[in-house]
Order: sequence, then structure tokens, then C-alpha cells
Amino acid sequence: MTTSVVICAYADERWDDLVGAVESVRRQSAAPLEVIVAVDHNPRLFERARASLAGVKVVENREARGLSGARNSGIAATRGDVVAFLDDDAAAEPEWLARLGALYHDPHVLGVGGAIDPRWLAGRPSGFPRAFDWVVGCTYEGMPSVLSPVRNLIGANMSIRREVFERVGGFRSGIGRVGRLPVGCEETELCIRAQQKLPGGVFIYEPRARVEHSVPAGRATWGYFCRRCFAEGLSKAQVTAWTGRHDALASERSYVRRTIPAAVRRGLGDALRGDASGLIRAAALVAGLAITSSGYLTGEVRRRAGR
Repeated sequence: MTTSVVICAYADERWDDLVGAVESVRRQSAAPLEVIVAVDHNPRLFERARASLAGVKVVENREARGLSGARNSGIAATRGDVVAFLDDDAAAEPEWLARLGALYHDPHVLGVGGAIDPRWLAGRPSGFPRAFDWVVGCTYEGMPSVLSPVRNLIGANMSIRREVFERVGGFRSGIGRVGRLPVGCEETELCIRAQQKLPGGVFIYEPRARVEHSVPAGRATWGYFCRRCFAEGLSKAQVTAWTGRHDALASERSYVRRTIPAAVRRGLGDALRGDASGLIRAAALVAGLAITSSGYLTGEVRRRAGR
């Protein structure tokens, strides 16, 4: 089983991160067949990457601007049986590919993803709840702590069989991050679509396959937290339109019923024990849920209005 690694990039100022991501792939105990860097509509970055990243195939996004198009353009350039994705501001641990690849002996496994640990460049805000680490693209409280089937993988650390793309298509345009616009869910939609069209197929979460994801100071603000929550709600409304409410919101129901209430209770308990930031975390959980829900309702209204 061969694996190609795709790293998507769009911003000149993340050059050092991109170099670090590539180097982390080169240090893998299980070497990939190839490394592809897909540059999203940035000719200057494309030329720099092509001139500077030795041994890496650099391609341009030939589709609409955005992460979905860049990923699809990267996939089109690969030859491996499995395509693994790493964010340009993430660094993989040396056993990353080996742990992802070990599970593909089971033909029912459509894809495997791993844990994403945040590296807070300006320090983690004391009031930022771990149950909302998905806001910064990382593994969040409530996800499994052991090898488990999941509805969808998280884009910063995931791998998918080539056959899946051949049979169900690639990432949808019109959803997913475009530049700094904090939308997402393109991998959620793909994973749901794949399982709907390939009955019996599963996606697996392997928490030992770890990467570290940089979180810059600009994403550690409450302003970004609110924008990202609202955008997530908008994206989920679009996923619902494409895949159906049951599958699109199955994981979210459990998250809202179990993870959020438990985290709020814990935050309030911390506050009663003298940790003032516990009250901030509890308030952030409630606010984040409300903002995400408002984004979802806004998306539903816009969709029904044909906007």
C-alpha cells in the first residue's frame, strides 16, 4: 500500500510553516511515495515552492480558489493507493504515516485520521474551552481517546483511499475554507457522501497518529472564535442540504447533549474551586453553541430563500 502526501498552501507569510510541514513528512519512519504541494492561486508562492522545495512536486490549484479545489488538484497529481493530507501549518510526528497506513489492511476502511494537537503561538487563552478546539482545527474534547470509527475525519490530519475519490468524486467546491474566510466542513461532506455511496465503508480515528497544528495569535481571540462558530453553522447548513439532516447532524447531536453540558459543569465547578477562568470557559461554551446554532439557522434561511 503506497501513500502520497498532499499539503495545500495559499499564503506567502506561512512559508516557514510550509517548509516545516514538508520536513516533517521527510522524517517519517514510513516514507511516502511522494509529496505534493498544491498552491491555491498564488503564482509567487507557486514559483518559490517549485524552486525551493527539492524532491517535492508542486502544482497549482486548477479549480476555483479555495481549499477544496487545492486538495482536488493535489489529488489529481498523486499516484499512491492512499492520499494523506497535512495542513501547511502542521508538523507530523515521525510515526504519523506508519500509524495511518497500518489500518488499510481492512478493505472496509475508507480513510484514517489522527489527533491534532494545538501549538498556541501566543499561549492558550485560559478561558478557551477544549470542547471548542475544533474552532482552531484541532482535536477537541469529546472525540474518542482510543481507536474508533467516526463519521468524518479532520482535514489537518487525514488519509483517504484513492478509490474513494474515483468512486464518489472529490471535495465539493462552494464549501470549505477560501483564504482566511473561516468556513469549513468540506471533509465532513466528503466522508458522509462516501459512506452513503459505499455501504459498509468506515472512517477510523487513530489518536496515536499525531500532528501538531500551529495556532497564531489571531486565532486565539474571541473575535475569531465567534466568526468561526458562525461560519461552522453556515457550513453545516450546506452539508445538511447535500447529505440530509440525519447524517449531517448525527455527531453534533451527541456533542450538544453530552460533551457541552459536561464541559459547562466542569467549568462551573472549576470556578467554585477558585479558578475564575472556569466561569469564562462555561460562558464561552454556551456562547459558542448559540453562535454556531445561529449560523446554522441563517444558512437554512438563506438556502430556502435560494440565496
